[in-house]
Amino acid sequence: MLYIRNLIYHPTACPTAILKSINLELAPQQLGLIIGPSGSGKSTLLEILSGLAEPTSGSVFWREQELIAEQLQQLAGLVFQFPERHFCGGTLLEELRLGHPELGIERVRQALGAVGLEHLSLSTPPHALSGGQQRRLALAVQLIRQPNLLLLDEPTAGLDWSIRQQLVALLAKLKQDWTLLIVTHDPGDLLAIADRCWTLKHGDLQSVDPATLGAPREPQPAA
Repeated sequence: MLYIRNLIYHPTACPTAILKSINLELAPQQLGLIIGPSGSGKSTLLEILSGLAEPTSGSVFWREQELIAEQLQQLAGLVFQFPERHFCGGTLLEELRLGHPELGIERVRQALGAVGLEHLSLSTPPHALSGGQQRRLALAVQLIRQPNLLLLDEPTAGLDWSIRQQLVALLAKLKQDWTLLIVTHDPGDLLAIADRCWTLKHGDLQSVDPATLGAPREPQPAA
């Protein structure tokens, strides 16, 4: 169980807090969805939960244990918005082994299989993949680390409708084995697979019922 208690992030250079007394609970194998406009603090919250930034005050717990930044780096795997911009490996094998050269081929193939890319050659360059495949690869890069918590920043941004549908189906499958927390400004089809939902505005987090936010949009017929 993920617990966030009274978390505040207020850099000294900012006149007001970016995150204001955030409280959140997310059970294992649930998908939580945080919805908010740009500048609302969504990405900052994920950076804190992944151990990349430290809160001004407040606590993060996993299974009743309070965690510091170094422990959060082990707990969580963060998939950035437009993760394809962060690829460094020349091949799929290199990308998945970055920082983990000891990983065997079987473990690499298992990670690719978990995201539906098992048919690709390990020598394929990441930048040769389609947009949807690159998002799946970014998920595999985190899954191979076996995190307890998977964090995703705007995972459907920039994808066309059909590719978004495929990615949403993949996330629904992944939550059978993982705990996922997603932030987005446009929930769309993600609402249908969310177990918990919050809105984040001006640093204030409020729990909402996904059903009150409207059904996923249907594709528009071609002109």
